[in-house]
Amino acid sequence: MQIAEEQSDTVGRRDGLAITISTHLNKRLLPVAFAVIGAACSRGRPFVDSDTRPQPPVVVAPAIQEPVAAAEPPASSGGQSFDHDARQIFRIVACAGNEPVPDALVTTVEAHCALFRPTLDAYRRYAETARPFLTALQPDGLPTKVVYPFGGGDLLSALTTYPNLTEVTTLSLEHAGDPRRAAASDAESLSDSLRRFRNDINGLLTMSDSTTENMMDLQRGDVPGQLAFFLVALAIHDQEPVGLRYFRLEPEGDIHYLDEKEIADIEDELAKGLSQRWKSPDFSTAFSNVEVTFRPKNQPDAPLRVHRHIAANLINVALSGDARVMKYLEKQGHVTAMTKAASYTLWNPNFSRIRTYLLENMAFMLSDSTGIPPEYVPSAHFVQETYGSFAGPFLDANSHDADDFRQLWHSQPARPLPFRYGYLDVERRPHLLVTRRLSDLQ
Repeated sequence: MQIAEEQSDTVGRRDGLAITISTHLNKRLLPVAFAVIGAACSRGRPFVDSDTRPQPPVVVAPAIQEPVAAAEPPASSGGQSFDHDARQIFRIVACAGNEPVPDALVTTVEAHCALFRPTLDAYRRYAETARPFLTALQPDGLPTKVVYPFGGGDLLSALTTYPNLTEVTTLSLEHAGDPRRAAASDAESLSDSLRRFRNDINGLLTMSDSTTENMMDLQRGDVPGQLAFFLVALAIHDQEPVGLRYFRLEPEGDIHYLDEKEIADIEDELAKGLSQRWKSPDFSTAFSNVEVTFRPKNQPDAPLRVHRHIAANLINVALSGDARVMKYLEKQGHVTAMTKAASYTLWNPNFSRIRTYLLENMAFMLSDSTGIPPEYVPSAHFVQETYGSFAGPFLDANSHDADDFRQLWHSQPARPLPFRYGYLDVERRPHLLVTRRLSDLQ
């Protein structure tokens, strides 16, 4: 998700960053204030100017050749079902749906939702501006499979950016989480976990970013942090969960859904932190990779859509040591991509394998400046378009790529960006990068 992920010690620092950002907000981008929801959730606001309308791209590439037609993704087969748990977390954490919760937790859930709903509504207002702007930039015929590296719990931004996606894969250091704990906890423990959850998701909902510290915090406790983030995304986008399974990747990148016995056999085997800087989760490794199927709410006949989250370190050495992730990605075929607030990992030579994968397989990508630097983007196959302003990265990152991005923005017409998308630049201004594959006929 929007965090410092898969990061070597030589790339960017994040300590205290969320506080720094929130105390330097560009108030010219905030004509509409929204309610503050308490001390735990009062650090930021969406960067939206609802009076600014999307501008059409100045450089327009032709539509992708041989577009991939939308098709209903296959439903999960086999594996233990956690569908009921998904609906309970949807009700308890995301304040959506009508699944009953234990009587002892009703007051706790109601109190949480009273505090949380203003922030959910604030993001909906943000999406009212961001979604039409972002979709206006997208050519017809894009693949409806989306790959979001360094994407953590950010199904939210994926659905805002590509509302018509049928499948989306997010990959990051975070493990999905155990879905059974929330409804089984006592009121005091759940109240504390929900308080921490509101605090930890606040950056994503109000500043299009989340800190490393918050994401690590959500690896422990009664609320399964990543899964809860996903379900909040569904609630905001008027979707509802249908199925929940956990899986592992087989040697050739195929998905194997874990059955009840397989989960029981590794119940005591805790998931491990995927970076030396990260604390290990307090739940079983069985709950690392998750698949959520969903559809628009109150539309029981609508095709199922699929979100898969894979806990993985995307640094070269890890991908070389375990080929399963890359083989899974290669099986996805032609994809649409995105990334944001990814700690400039795609600038780093230690992440060249995932960068090369994107360039070889993506038709289109939306990102902030943590996307693919111009040096690596072949001009014979791609065009890059800039929106907003970029004076430099506000985390430590290599100066060569920073100079190239400054030149890219300087070389193109000024195109306004009326909302924040991931990181701000060093001068606290929003920016957006479009990387568009050209047709072979171009």
